[in-house]
Amino acid sequence: MSLSLLSRYAFFAACVLFTLASLPFIHHEWLWPFTLTTGILSLIGLFDLLQQRHAVRRNYPILGNIRYLVEAIRPEIRQYLLESDSDALPFSRAQRSLVYARAKNEASDKPFGTLIDVYESGFEFIGHSMRPAPLADPASFRIIVGGPQCSQPYSASIFNISAMSFGSLSANAIRALNQGAKLGNFHHDTGEGSISPYHREHGGDLVWELGSGYFGCRTPDGRFDPERFAAQARSPQVRMIEIKMSQGAKPGHGGILPKHKVTQEIAETRGVLMGEDCISPSRHSAFSTPIEMMQFIAQLRELSGGKPVGFKFCLGHPWEFMGIAKAMLETGILPDFIVVDGKEGGTGAAPVEFTDHIGVPLREGLLFVHNTLVGLNLRDKIKLGASGKIVSAFDIASVLAIGADWANSARGFMFAIGCIQSQSCHTNKCPTGVATQDPLRQRALVVPDKAQRVLNFHHNTLRALAEMLAAAGLEHPAQLEAKHLVRRVSATEIKLFSQMHVFLKPGELLTG
Repeated sequence: MSLSLLSRYAFFAACVLFTLASLPFIHHEWLWPFTLTTGILSLIGLFDLLQQRHAVRRNYPILGNIRYLVEAIRPEIRQYLLESDSDALPFSRAQRSLVYARAKNEASDKPFGTLIDVYESGFEFIGHSMRPAPLADPASFRIIVGGPQCSQPYSASIFNISAMSFGSLSANAIRALNQGAKLGNFHHDTGEGSISPYHREHGGDLVWELGSGYFGCRTPDGRFDPERFAAQARSPQVRMIEIKMSQGAKPGHGGILPKHKVTQEIAETRGVLMGEDCISPSRHSAFSTPIEMMQFIAQLRELSGGKPVGFKFCLGHPWEFMGIAKAMLETGILPDFIVVDGKEGGTGAAPVEFTDHIGVPLREGLLFVHNTLVGLNLRDKIKLGASGKIVSAFDIASVLAIGADWANSARGFMFAIGCIQSQSCHTNKCPTGVATQDPLRQRALVVPDKAQRVLNFHHNTLRALAEMLAAAGLEHPAQLEAKHLVRRVSATEIKLFSQMHVFLKPGELLTG
């Protein structure tokens, strides 16, 4: 039995042992109060192990209740715990509180006005109309992905689960995310760790992310295997193929899963050998130039049976993306979609210097890609996705207004399945069973309960977006434009997004 397991159950075990050992001597007046106390605690611990709503209590019987007891103290302490910002964490408690409320179908309305300083530089809002529109059905917030070269276009929700691999997340976390996606009719990005058996259990729509390690379709020496790719890509559950060029958390940096963390399941899913480090190189071996990249996209589209193929990247050198765009014009081969990842995003571990100082933030990268495609008369043929710290309805609106067609969220859905941002993902000791391969720890994550929370979070977030759009006089996200959003640029000045940013006209880059 591991030391970690002993420490988690030690207090519960001590209560049970003391209760059983003291029962024969309960007639002593001084002993029975202690026996009664430990007996009650033992029953609480047993209930914690059997209940299915709270992963922390299942992993930490008795002691896990302290978290919920403190949160129940209202209003001052709960306000501090759930709504104040923390410089030590990459996401504020207020944002996590919003996700938890929506995932649990709890009201997130607040009395007594905003907690945000509306006169602080950087404050953003949507302008409302004096003639609000009828409230639209969030289920209609969908787009068709698939350009003229695609024979199997896909109807996608405008809000989906961003890339998170099996291996980084537990089997139960993958199950819950995919079942929630199935229930809500939105897609689940596999991450570059390939398609695991847990992605397939519930049949939710998948976007297969193909990284530089070609996991799930690689040769023994780590190169791309067309036959293995075709065998998986033609599965009806796989709706789109996404080539990962780089990610916001660590653009330009490869990855390694140490051999001692490569389980048999991970080895089989990724197509790697046990006893060896699982390496994801920093660059692709299947292509090396923009033109070769376009040819690879065409090859994947043919091998998949005509499904939408695109790529994801975090913008770095702008001239390199311009080179890719020129290759589109020269070859006539177009990706069906591009996902722009912002440097502020990323749920995986990364070197501090990469997290803080490499890569372009989401909005700047998205605007550059959008303008480039517009200027080359390609924008109407290629859909744009956006990912990077997107959690709320306003986050979605802010990227749709400047060029995105849909948004992906990783951490938002992680919060929905129970992540408490303990920042212990790399230790394999996640307290909620989300980011661990420990079978006992991930047992705490009850799949049906958390799948329902994934569905709730998706539905309630899109409903909030529908309400915001209606207040702005709009009926569909496609109607959002930069003129609808406003940003405070100083204590005495606000500007529309359309005044802050430059938007190119169609064909402008072609005419000089």
